[in-house]
Amino acid sequence: MDEEEDRIMVKKRQSTVIRKRQIIDAARKLIFKYGSEYITIRRLSAEVGISEAAVYRHFKSKRDILFLLAEHIGEALLADIGNFTEGSISSLDFIDGTLKNHLSVIEQRKGMSFLVLAEIMSFGDKKLNKRVAWHIDQYISRLENLLAEGVAAGRVRRDIRLPDAALLLFGMIQGLVSIWALNNYGFDLTEKYSSLWQVYRKALQNPL
Repeated sequence: MDEEEDRIMVKKRQSTVIRKRQIIDAARKLIFKYGSEYITIRRLSAEVGISEAAVYRHFKSKRDILFLLAEHIGEALLADIGNFTEGSISSLDFIDGTLKNHLSVIEQRKGMSFLVLAEIMSFGDKKLNKRVAWHIDQYISRLENLLAEGVAAGRVRRDIRLPDAALLLFGMIQGLVSIWALNNYGFDLTEKYSSLWQVYRKALQNPL
């Protein structure tokens, strides 16, 4: 393959990645506005401004689109926490700061991550639901690792069952984001989180 052919192939791959991202972003927007049942290839093609045939060139079905969307959201959620934990010494203040930053990112996205995942699950595809569940499990495991670092640092009680504490923390975050969205984003997400965190912290803190 000569340089010109190589350049054409690279450009084609880049175009494919860009087009897939446009379709995924369109699916995210439509789900957020109308729900997963609203998603059709026709509506997606209209949202992106391409033909239905062009959508099918990149995805075989609506399910494949939702699968990749779930992958993107799951990776983004993990990255939110991972970006704030890497190379840091964990304390309760650090955990608090990490979660505040995480919620700040969610606030900027208008809570789309959790809400869109819930809509994807409502689609009712078992394989798709299994993949979404895997991403949520990974997210909860990341929270558990964050708490485990707190135990190692002597800041979190050693008698706390970490899987349960992580699940409770996940429920608090997801529930708060859902209530915030249902109230049309009418209150400060991180401010309300701070109140809930104080309750959670008292149960978690290692007495010194």
